[in-house]
Amino acid sequence: MSKRIAIITGATGGIGREFTRLLVEEDIDEVWTVARNEKKLEEVKKLYGEKVIPLAKDLTHTEEICEIEEKIKRENAEVLYLVNNAGMAKMGSYQEFSIQELENTIDLNCKAPVILSNLCIPYMKKGSHILNISSASAFQPNPYINLYAASKAFERSYSRALNVEVENLGIIVTAVCPSWVDTEMLIKERNGKKVKFPGIVTAEAVAKQAMKDAKKGKDMSICSFYVKCQHVNVKLMPQKLTMKLWMHGLKKYL
Repeated sequence: MSKRIAIITGATGGIGREFTRLLVEEDIDEVWTVARNEKKLEEVKKLYGEKVIPLAKDLTHTEEICEIEEKIKRENAEVLYLVNNAGMAKMGSYQEFSIQELENTIDLNCKAPVILSNLCIPYMKKGSHILNISSASAFQPNPYINLYAASKAFERSYSRALNVEVENLGIIVTAVCPSWVDTEMLIKERNGKKVKFPGIVTAEAVAKQAMKDAKKGKDMSICSFYVKCQHVNVKLMPQKLTMKLWMHGLKKYL
């Protein structure tokens, strides 16, 4: 009999940790938590119990992503949930990014979820779920987080298209699109000014809504009224106008 598992990347904090908390309560044998920091992975295991299996992997390296698939095969596991949460975000001008930061952001935000999804789908059955953590930044171009927003637009588009492709397998793919989430990734201060985040929500709210929407078979999860309004607005307004409004709110931090 196969082992029933969930895999969560970026599991040591924020949204990933909340998904771990929720998924250990599901009818699952093991929750494989993936991140680079072994110490933080062990802390998550102590917090949520023996169901949690820490996997220290750097997902910017393809060979380490493939090691996860090798473990699935070796342990005869069935993947019930894959949560592609690992990601990088940095606010700043294009001039502030090193070549390594550019490469790592694209590898972690785009390459890793695509490869891991492809590797896991053969080990999924009807009723399995892939949840890709995108962002409301996927709805429009956002200067000064241009790479992050573009990578999340990629992830949202990929997720919704993949959902159609695997529909005949009974697998649901959901793009999770929150706005600002109160996690350690957020910049609290820039150029001596405290940053304000309109419509900010908790990681718990995002994870709970995403699980609810995934189980309903939705291909996109939006967890707040603020983001629902944002989603409608960007459909109605020209993108040049949405960028001007974005820059108006951002200029005091630049």
